[in-house]
Amino acid sequence: MNRFFSFPNPVNEAAARTVAIGVVAISIVALTTSQAWLLIVLAYGFTARVLAGPKISPLGRLAVSIAAPAIAKSRRFSHWVRFVPGPPKRFAQAIGAFMTCSAVALWLSIGWNDARWMLIPLIIAASLEGFAGYCVGCTIFGWLIRRGLVPASICDECGDLASRRRRLDVAREADRSTAN
Repeated sequence: MNRFFSFPNPVNEAAARTVAIGVVAISIVALTTSQAWLLIVLAYGFTARVLAGPKISPLGRLAVSIAAPAIAKSRRFSHWVRFVPGPPKRFAQAIGAFMTCSAVALWLSIGWNDARWMLIPLIIAASLEGFAGYCVGCTIFGWLIRRGLVPASICDECGDLASRRRRLDVAREADRSTAN
C-alpha cells in the first residue's frame, strides 16, 4: 500500500510537460465553454497525482505510457526527455490540487462566475511548465528549501540551484552538439 501512494523520483520531464499541456487544454475548454464540471476532472487529476503519481490519473497515465515514449522518439521534442527530482513536481501538483479543489468549492457554493477566475493562474502556471519547461511550483519548492521551511533532506538537489544549472548547461550543450 505504501508503494501505491508514492510519487516517482525522478520524473520524466516530457511526461510532466505533457500533463501540464493537458491541464491547459482542459482549463481552456472549461473557461471558454463554461463547463464547470471540468473543475472536478481537474481537481481529481491533481489530487490523484499528488497521492499516487500517474497511477490513477488518466492524464498521468496517458503522459507516461503514450506521450513520453513518443516524445523520446521525436527529433523535435527529444530535448524534453530528461529526469528531474520528483518532490518539487509533487509539490507543484499539490498546488494545482489546492487551486482546483478551491475552485470546485467556490463553484458549488457561490457559482461558476467566481470560480472560473481560479483557472487563470492555473493556465499561466501550466503553460509555463508545458510550453517553456519552467515549473512555478518547483521554483517555490526550491525557495522553501533554501529558506529552511522544507527540510533539504527531502530533495538535496532542489536546494542547490548552481549544480542544477551546470547540469542543464551540460545537457543543452550535448543537445546542440548532437543536432549539428
